[in-house]
Amino acid sequence: MARRENRDSSTDSWLADVRSSYDTVAGSYAELMRDSLDTDPYIRMVLASFAEQVRAAGGGPVADIGCGPGHVTRHLAGLGLDAFGVDLSPGMIEVARRTHPDLRFEVGSMTDLELRDGSVAGLIAWWSLIHVPDDEVPTVFGHFRRVLRPGGPLLLGFHLGDGSRLKTQGYGGHPMRVHVHRRRPAQVAEWLREAGFGVRAEVVLAPEEAVPGAVLFARHR
Repeated sequence: MARRENRDSSTDSWLADVRSSYDTVAGSYAELMRDSLDTDPYIRMVLASFAEQVRAAGGGPVADIGCGPGHVTRHLAGLGLDAFGVDLSPGMIEVARRTHPDLRFEVGSMTDLELRDGSVAGLIAWWSLIHVPDDEVPTVFGHFRRVLRPGGPLLLGFHLGDGSRLKTQGYGGHPMRVHVHRRRPAQVAEWLREAGFGVRAEVVLAPEEAVPGAVLFARHR
């Protein structure tokens, strides 16, 4: 298991906000995401490529970190991966376990990831970094590298852009309090390299939309 770190009050504050916000919206968010992969062939293509890389690296457990209601975890399992999910929100994990009772889901934080060193063959963080402040990202990537086997693939998805905004409601008008961070792939790639990853590919999704998506493929060096 990971060694538990001393966390300061500012870290505890934003984590508490994210946890309580997603507990509040868990049901409505799950309904919104339920069929989202069915209508997006480009995301399915990205996930299929990730699955192929996991198999090429020898296969094994795959961690979906920030899994929410488990729809991506389920899709990865459908691609033949031994996928399990971890999320900060107990409400989200409750929904994921109820919806996908044959898969494993655990409550946990990517800032203090309680997985054994080198215990996963692949790791995905699919739009789950968007609430992590910049100064916490290196800690998160350090945990990702620690739990991944050497040569294991990492897949990140996030909002492309600059700046942050405070989100006070969402997913059916429910109250929330989370900061949403947009980032440039070059900055995220630099953090990855500093953490010991090699960056393999970059994909931009929906480039003409108001908030495009960015995807980075990386590998444990």
